[in-house]
Amino acid sequence: MSLDFINEINKIDLAVLLIWAIIFLTLAYKFIQAICLVPTKSAYVVERLGKYRCTLEAGFHALIPFVDRVAYVQDLKEETIDVPPQECFSKDEVNVEVDGVIYIQVVDAVKASYGITDYRFAAMQLAQTTTRSVIGTLDLDRTFEERDLISAKVVEVLDKAGTAWGIRVHRYEIKNITPPVTVKNAMELQVNAERERRAILAKSLGDKQSRINRSEGLKREMINISEGEMQRRINAAEGKAEEILAIAKATGESIAKVAKAISQQGGQQAIEMQLKEQYLQQMSGLSRADRKIILPANLLDFEQWLNALGMKKV
Repeated sequence: MSLDFINEINKIDLAVLLIWAIIFLTLAYKFIQAICLVPTKSAYVVERLGKYRCTLEAGFHALIPFVDRVAYVQDLKEETIDVPPQECFSKDEVNVEVDGVIYIQVVDAVKASYGITDYRFAAMQLAQTTTRSVIGTLDLDRTFEERDLISAKVVEVLDKAGTAWGIRVHRYEIKNITPPVTVKNAMELQVNAERERRAILAKSLGDKQSRINRSEGLKREMINISEGEMQRRINAAEGKAEEILAIAKATGESIAKVAKAISQQGGQQAIEMQLKEQYLQQMSGLSRADRKIILPANLLDFEQWLNALGMKKV
């Protein structure tokens, strides 16, 4: 056999060996690819010969090589989608820029795979159109106050569409509502004017309340003073009455005792003796130059004085 013929045979054997090696590697790759390890909170959509077969949940799964394939991998965890800023016109024809964020979750992997081409893009577009329509029914001032209303309306619309897309919209939050610079400056001036008005009103109410409190305090003070003066006079009158009663009682008791003493033996003489002593004491002070005294004609007639007093000597 010639050398050329041997070289040709060697080339053919090398080519066949290379083909068999490629076939073996392909089969090995396909068998390895047919083994699926699905992580938690994930779902693999499997097709057999181009037709949906099943949905693989978390765990170990083996597919038939060259027949089955994983067509879609869906993440079942909740995810956020940023809604880019867009221009919206309010009811009073003011152009504002609005952006937000959507919180969604895949609940049906089959619908999310075959129900729509890209549920993320669709949800974002629907959120934008719904936001524009809702803001178009509100005045500019209300758009800042009705964020919850806008969010609730977007969630409602997305939830209805999400039923066919296999997704659930948990919430939609508006991040920013940005009006034009001119409107923003006007709003700041309006807010400052409102704050100044409230400050003036609060100051006037405080001054009014202060005046009322002072007048109430003065009124209460005058009432307390008058009530105190009234109580003082009542107490003084009651004290005076008690004093008069006590003096009258003491006087009555003393008179009764004197009368009882006079009625006893020698009582009359004792009274006369006491009166004479008082008489002499008074007479001893008549010599003072600063006194002016009107006396009876006979100063030494003591009996006449006693008769005038109704105390006749027995």
